[in-house]
Amino acid sequence: MQIEAKRIAKSDGTHVFLVLWKAYRALRADAEASIKRINLCDSDFRVLEALLHNGPLPVNIIGQIVDLTTGSITTAVDRLESKGLVVRKHHPTDRRIRIVQLTTKGHQLIEKAFAQHKTDMEKAVSNLSRAQRGILVDLLKRLGDRDGLARI
Repeated sequence: MQIEAKRIAKSDGTHVFLVLWKAYRALRADAEASIKRINLCDSDFRVLEALLHNGPLPVNIIGQIVDLTTGSITTAVDRLESKGLVVRKHHPTDRRIRIVQLTTKGHQLIEKAFAQHKTDMEKAVSNLSRAQRGILVDLLKRLGDRDGLARI
């Protein structure tokens, strides 16, 4: 009886939130340390990673993917362009749209950086088996999509 009461107390919404928040903070710290070791700031890494995995994209789409405001994405792309990591080009059919793409230098940098980041993140979750990670991902997606809006 006492064990069941503890299990119920540990599964209330507030406790779920606190455990999830603390786990997020721990993983976020690992991710930030990984990105810092490769000499990129978080927003630059996110932009470069989005371009690596999606190819050239309009500025506004990158902002949506990496969750940056219009002003922040513009600043990030400006910074990356000044470092020679990306270039802006006009859209082939709509000159109002600016497409951002990796330069050779940018591609080489993010490919190497992402490989290291992937290794670091693998280490960060190494206390869970592959099966446990799959279950966790499924549960988190279910939690994030409880109203059917597919937010994650």
